[in-house]
Amino acid sequence: QVQLVESGGGSVQPGGSLRLSCAASGFIFRINAMAWYRQAPGKPRELVADINSGLRANYADSVKGRFTISRDNAKKTVYLEMNSLKPEDTAVYYCNADVLMAVDTPTRDFWGQGTQVSVSS
Repeated sequence: QVQLVESGGGSVQPGGSLRLSCAASGFIFRINAMAWYRQAPGKPRELVADINSGLRANYADSVKGRFTISRDNAKKTVYLEMNSLKPEDTAVYYCNADVLMAVDTPTRDFWGQGTQVSVSS
C-alpha cells in the first residue's frame, strides 16, 4: 500500500502564510501527478493545485498568485506554499497522488488524512 502523510496545517490571521507538506511512502514505482484538494464545511471537495512529474503546475483561479505547489521527486513529497491567506481559504486540505505501484499495473489514486487550515482574525 501507499501512505500519504500531511503536515503544516494550523491557524493564521488573514494575510498570513502557511506551508503544507505531504510525504508519500510504501510500494511506489513512480508517482505521476500530485495534488492538493480542500473541503470547507458544507461544500464539496475542490482541487486547489496539481503538479505532474515534469513539475508542470495548475491552480484553481481562487488561489492563483497566492499559492505555489512544488514537489521533490527524490523525497516523494509535495508542498503547498500558501500566502496572503483569506478566511475563505479555511478548509481541510488533502493531499492526493496518482501512483504506479509496479510496472504493467494500473495507477492508483491515494489520499492523505487531511490537515486543517483555519484563517480568521
